[in-house]
Amino acid sequence: MPEERLQKILSAAGVASRRASEQLILDGRVSVNNVTILTLGSKADPQRDDIRVDGSRVRPERLRYLLLNKPEKVVTTRNDPQRRRTVVDLLRGVKESVYPVGRLDFDSAGLLLLTNDGDLAARLMHPRHGIEKLYRADVRGIPSEPELERLADGIDIDGQVTLPARVRLVKAMPSARGEGAAVLEIAIREGRNRQVRRMCEAVGHPVLRLTRVAVGPLRDKELRPGEWRDLTAREVETIKNAVAD
Repeated sequence: MPEERLQKILSAAGVASRRASEQLILDGRVSVNNVTILTLGSKADPQRDDIRVDGSRVRPERLRYLLLNKPEKVVTTRNDPQRRRTVVDLLRGVKESVYPVGRLDFDSAGLLLLTNDGDLAARLMHPRHGIEKLYRADVRGIPSEPELERLADGIDIDGQVTLPARVRLVKAMPSARGEGAAVLEIAIREGRNRQVRRMCEAVGHPVLRLTRVAVGPLRDKELRPGEWRDLTAREVETIKNAVAD
């Protein structure tokens, strides 16, 4: 196997993103055959050389790309100090050290990408790529046309206006006993904390239930809550092309 740049090897092994791996090298935490490496661009053979981070051997992993339908009340992290159920707990049979790309609220459900491809994960989360996430939001009350336009144009959250979004009223459910409810589709290109919920609250229609139905080009209506699957080769190619420089 030909030699590769160290940061690429570390990223492919699921140690960290390529950028974070570069910092590990600069911090003197990476060694090759017992020699500490401090120079970016240094190369090694992941199959032949003894590569270590903080003294622990780095072993190449098979790259995995998983699509999970996260249920509500599950934490989007590898470990939780409060010992709540995490998305990794749902991945029975997965030996590789995959981690979630981005976040999905504890109270929200829907599609989540997990991978050990650190380089792809970093690209997907970088603001310049603006990968679109599509949500289905069940909200209290029925938003008016001006309120839908406010959601689409941008909402001030903590002094910063959200980027323009795609918003569609899917279903209005009037009620003779109260304000009724509605189903919205909201597509955003940011990943701010609880963004869709806070946007809807700002226009007076708090979210009753929130489900992510697409991550970029990735969709799967057949995947039930708690289930996961590997991406197809075509899906991997498509998601990589979506963040290609």
